[in-house]
Amino acid sequence: MESWLKLSGATGLDGLELADFPDTGRGIRALRSFKKEEEILTIPSGNLWTVEHAYADPLLGPALRSVRPPLSVEDTLVTYLLFIRSRESGYDGMRSHVAALPLSYSSSIFFTEDELEVCAGTSLYTITKQLSQSIEDDYKALLVRALVRHRDLFPLTKFTMEDYKWALCTVWSRSMDFALPDGKSLRLLAPFADMLNHSSEVKQCHIYNASSGNLSVVAGKDYKTGDQVFINYGPIPSNRLLRLYGFVVPGNPNDSYDLVLATHPQAPLFELKQRLWASAGLDSTCTIPLTLTDPLPNNVLRYLHIQRSDESDLAPSARRNTSDSNEVEILRFLVESFSHLLSNFRTPLETLEKELAEGVYSGNAWAAAHVSLGEQRVLTLAKKKAEELLLAAESGSSSTLERCANCRKVFAQLMLCGRCKAVSYCGRNCQVAHYKEHKATCRAPTSKS
Repeated sequence: MESWLKLSGATGLDGLELADFPDTGRGIRALRSFKKEEEILTIPSGNLWTVEHAYADPLLGPALRSVRPPLSVEDTLVTYLLFIRSRESGYDGMRSHVAALPLSYSSSIFFTEDELEVCAGTSLYTITKQLSQSIEDDYKALLVRALVRHRDLFPLTKFTMEDYKWALCTVWSRSMDFALPDGKSLRLLAPFADMLNHSSEVKQCHIYNASSGNLSVVAGKDYKTGDQVFINYGPIPSNRLLRLYGFVVPGNPNDSYDLVLATHPQAPLFELKQRLWASAGLDSTCTIPLTLTDPLPNNVLRYLHIQRSDESDLAPSARRNTSDSNEVEILRFLVESFSHLLSNFRTPLETLEKELAEGVYSGNAWAAAHVSLGEQRVLTLAKKKAEELLLAAESGSSSTLERCANCRKVFAQLMLCGRCKAVSYCGRNCQVAHYKEHKATCRAPTSKS
């Protein structure tokens, strides 16, 4: 692979080598020292796996163009990978890259039932169960739309369901995504660069040059000879890391829980509420991440305030601050909901912490346990926050204190909206942040004759 890349104009390969590390497995080792922000590797455009290159291939391209509607970016790259892997001659450089890829992956879709059960109750558990069915459906669709129509290019013995899952995990775990200057997005695989492992200790240091089409990597920190070189995949929670990349970060500060809020279209006043959700940047069904730093985001309360409003609350002349009784009802609902979610985890938080400390889990089960641990910590913080707000609301503090319409925090003094005089804010920042939602119902008070 390295010889092919050098002949194509790749730079930096003499200072790096593939190596196996005890903690991360296969990665890239520095053969010399590097200073932070020094360019250490460049892979030319012609060596990158992209949808554009797949369509430009003289053999694969016509088959892809015959599929209507076109395959997704993901399925195009999957088909490209399997097409190259199935070739017995030609494509020597790309086949050398495929030969260097892992033979198997540890994504959660490959877990046994017992391993996955360790994280029962987590969003990862639910998504993995759903993925198993959707992957099977997607493979069957690809089979009908493309594979069986071009058996000369796609020998079915090399395009099995297991082959599809392998290629899918290759794309999930090794592709890089970039936003282009023209507003479009690009997903690519970069040979050799895709062997770089993740570390939260470095900033994002892989760069796509839209002018040249090259992929470059700069040093995310100072490296000495023999150090493993890293890139940063981004602030990703362990549930997503395990699903897409096959590993977790113990004690991950980016751990989260995806809270799904939904309202049936037949619910009373749905159309009016839908407009209010839209003005707040929400939808009738939305997924809101709860995090360790913000376990109960304002958007959760915003959604529920709208969902639980009646006709009088939604009238243009109505005061937009939720009544104390409605506020208590919402917070009680949240406390009960978080308690219910926590009760669905197979192993409670305290027990899980103890078992992990005692080394009860290993392999995939150990990774699943850390996902469960992270999500339970987030939900526990969310429940605590809801309980604190509920205690304040039930104590009657809102009779002497007001609640900011945006951040929902209680203050002794707030500023009124200058137009409708119906909502209050703790400051200018919250007023600006809330305007998109508030403007739909902001009306100047009608003067009495």
